Amino acid sequence: MIKKIQVLALASFLACGSVFAQDRPMHEVYSMMVFNFTRYVQWPDQAASGEFVIGVVGSNEIYKTLTDWYGGKPRGSKTYVIKKFSSAAEITDCHVLYIDKAKSGEFDAANAKVKGKGTLVITDKNGLGEKGSGINFKTVDNKLKFELNQKAIEASNLKVSGSLSSMAILI
Repeated sequence: MIKKIQVLALASFLACGSVFAQDRPMHEVYSMMVFNFTRYVQWPDQAASGEFVIGVVGSNEIYKTLTDWYGGKPRGSKTYVIKKFSSAAEITDCHVLYIDKAKSGEFDAANAKVKGKGTLVITDKNGLGEKGSGINFKTVDNKLKFELNQKAIEASNLKVSGSLSSMAILI
């Protein structure tokens, strides 16, 4: 009898957990993915100490989630710092630059600002992967996927692990 109760409790816990994951707000999913990409990319200044900067153009929700969850945490000898940019004109040096769908019209200006500076540009609009974004979110069959533009990655002097490449739609 106790075994049955334990099994039922475990089953209901797992069911609630999968429902929770499915109901997670998209800004949290995007924030987790942006952060997790940093684990599979190697930057030219990887060994140096200081700040590891993730810049966000647009979305206040993604900026806030990244700040709350990861801001101030260590990344090797660096510390994660999350910066909010209202427009491409405000962008300063960063390791990762996420450009929200609502600000995708500023892609060209933002990409030009970080070109050749070892910045992984992540976008969320169809066509921006082909246009030069390193990683672009894309919905395929109602599932969130991502494109990886290998030429853009190489042009930024970044190296991507094979495991990240194997999960991506390569363009």
